[in-house]
Amino acid sequence: MTPDNPAILSEAERFNWLRLLRCDNIGPRTFHALVARYGSAGAALEALPGLIASGKAGRPIRIAAMDDIELELEALRKCGAVLIGLDEPDYPPLLRRTDAAPPLIAVRGNLESLRRSKVAVVGSRNASVAGLAFTGLVCRGIARGGHVIVSGLARGVDARAHQSAIETGTIAVLAGGLGRVYPAIHEELLELIYERGAAISEMPFNWEARGRDFPRRNRIVAGLSRAVVVVEAARRSGSLITAKFAADYGREIFAVPGSPLDPRAEGPNDLLQDGASFCRKAEDVLDALAGQNLSPDSPGSGFFESGGPDDTYEPLWDELEFTGLDANPKGGLFNDAHVTNAHVENLPDEIAEGPPAEPEEIGAPGPRSRSELLACVTSLLGPTPICVDELVRASEAPARDVRAILLELELAGRLERHGGDLVSLI
Repeated sequence: MTPDNPAILSEAERFNWLRLLRCDNIGPRTFHALVARYGSAGAALEALPGLIASGKAGRPIRIAAMDDIELELEALRKCGAVLIGLDEPDYPPLLRRTDAAPPLIAVRGNLESLRRSKVAVVGSRNASVAGLAFTGLVCRGIARGGHVIVSGLARGVDARAHQSAIETGTIAVLAGGLGRVYPAIHEELLELIYERGAAISEMPFNWEARGRDFPRRNRIVAGLSRAVVVVEAARRSGSLITAKFAADYGREIFAVPGSPLDPRAEGPNDLLQDGASFCRKAEDVLDALAGQNLSPDSPGSGFFESGGPDDTYEPLWDELEFTGLDANPKGGLFNDAHVTNAHVENLPDEIAEGPPAEPEEIGAPGPRSRSELLACVTSLLGPTPICVDELVRASEAPARDVRAILLELELAGRLERHGGDLVSLI
């Protein structure tokens, strides 16, 4: 079975694939190696007890219980999701070609969106009003050009990217399982996405997202997409991890230039300095896609050649190292899938978007104290002038309260007013 000769998994094979994946310390790399060695997931499962008993696993391992797999499959069926195997026809072809492609992805929504051209738009969770406004403009323009917008369902830029492309189709890649959306405040947004777009997860159905799951999600965001647009991002952010994966996969990287005075512009400005393409309007992306060549032999972009800003790396999975098993087999099943163990920067939990969820992510915004609203409005402001009405909408607070906060900032010497009811942070 190869990408050139796709085949549908039988129900028994799909069950065994999922069970093998759900065993402790079996990530994509080990999964591929075991299936290549034994010929099928079922045979690999039969061989695991012997490998463990012989000490070749290197550590204790729990083989996934059949009842747990049945429960997960039933939960997927009840919510209308499907499991798609690596070499099945509906598996996104660009993702299939990436390092450590998920052997199985759970998809809920419109499968047609997986077959269309895709562009990822990512950025800061703590986005400025100007960044959010630009995200909306560029996503609508790219979507009108016939492309599906991909993002990670995080707050800030990700959420605005999805919201701007709901009518034409958008794909949300989840860090947790389909049954436990993170952040929970975006459950309603996800329901709107399903009609024309889709949600994708490689994690167990009820899995609660943890720190390391977000870089795993980011590799899928990059792998699905022909290009990645970074709107706002601090230097140590998950959005730059997505850009790194995109560079490794030979995808084009776009960055939105920003003020040197705004820390949220440091990441995109650094990318531009390193050779990323400017994104000043949707046409910048559309024109590049029109002449793009994404052959399997396309070289990487050369970004991050030293391995990231700090050269600090951490495996995405704790995978077993079985003596005598080739983790990247030359022939047999998955011979066209790259199965190296991808690495990412060891990001702080607050940058890597890990739980526990922040209070505003638990549900819809409720009444806020003056200090909470001050923090919210200040975080939305930046050196780029923005309209007060847009600031009111983004803060989801009464206009009179927002204007009172702006007056307070102005009296403190932290706010500058411009013509047309525009304001900026000093």
